[in-house]
Amino acid sequence: MSAKTINIRTIVLILIVLAATAMRLVSFKYPFLSNFTPVGAIALFGGAYFNPKWKAYVIVLLSLFLSDILINYLYTSKWVLLYSGSLWLYLCFAIMVFVGSLIKKVNVLNVFLASFASVAIHWLIMDLPWLYGTLYPHTLAGYGTSLIAALPFEKNMILGDIIFGAILFGGFELAKTKYTILRTNKELAV
Repeated sequence: MSAKTINIRTIVLILIVLAATAMRLVSFKYPFLSNFTPVGAIALFGGAYFNPKWKAYVIVLLSLFLSDILINYLYTSKWVLLYSGSLWLYLCFAIMVFVGSLIKKVNVLNVFLASFASVAIHWLIMDLPWLYGTLYPHTLAGYGTSLIAALPFEKNMILGDIIFGAILFGGFELAKTKYTILRTNKELAV
């Protein structure tokens, strides 16, 4: 792959991630869309398309971190860099990027399965009862209660991942058919 191809492809991927990240602000304006965001789809998308893979982690996590700062400001009128549970959240997204990197062939089934996996990762980690103080007992029963209470939010997250995943993956795959500069050398050789 030439340097020009890498730069243009990388720039396009970064712009797609930034545009999708901006969609997170919609849930601030419309609270009923809580967790209906592109964050899981962005992580999967970045993991699937960025090369080398370290770029996926840096770009995805940085875009989510910066948008978190803005969203926290909108909610609290304070600039908050890190909050309770934020390191766990970024760990979830790093794992989601890894799941995206496992997508070797982009198709509807693989993106759909990866979306479910990313939501399961978020659900199982972020609803650990000891992450948020005393809201739930720090027991297995408390964990179960926390998981059940989170189901409406996770429903929105899976819908967001599937819809935004379809837009991101489908849009980029379509763009690659029209603009060969977005393809990798491996794809050009086929």
